[in-house]
Amino acid sequence: MFDFFKKKKTPGLIIGSPVKGKTVPLSSVNDPTFSEGMLGKGAAILPSEGKIYAPADGTIETLFDTLHAFSLSTADGVEILVHVGLDTVKMDGDGFTGHVHSGDAVKKGDLVLEVDLDKVKAAGYDTSTLVVICNTDDYGDVRGLDNKEVQPGDDVIVITK
Repeated sequence: MFDFFKKKKTPGLIIGSPVKGKTVPLSSVNDPTFSEGMLGKGAAILPSEGKIYAPADGTIETLFDTLHAFSLSTADGVEILVHVGLDTVKMDGDGFTGHVHSGDAVKKGDLVLEVDLDKVKAAGYDTSTLVVICNTDDYGDVRGLDNKEVQPGDDVIVITK
């Protein structure tokens, strides 16, 4: 009855999944740079498809030459790194196809990369796809939503200002 006196909670900023798969805690990834949060907090997805989409509206700041990762900045100032696989930089772009360029504006859900997951696995690399908020310290909390099946665009990270 008195709910109108209560302040409405703003959910914060939501970052979507860049890929279809299952989320796991970032801390469970077999790479200390990511699992220990050296680059920031976020989420890891075990992909079931090789299409990688923009997790939010923004600008592609960097598309790595090896096509294994890209960074994106949103209008809200969120700095997002999407990293496909562990040590896949060593593949030197083999099995990866880019669909955007550095400086391109993207909308959440736009196709950014395609990766041949079988080729990555055959080369002996982990296909875990990481979504990291590189400016985690600018926010009150950055929380990955773990242990759920996701489609591209589904919520995987909640950021509280």
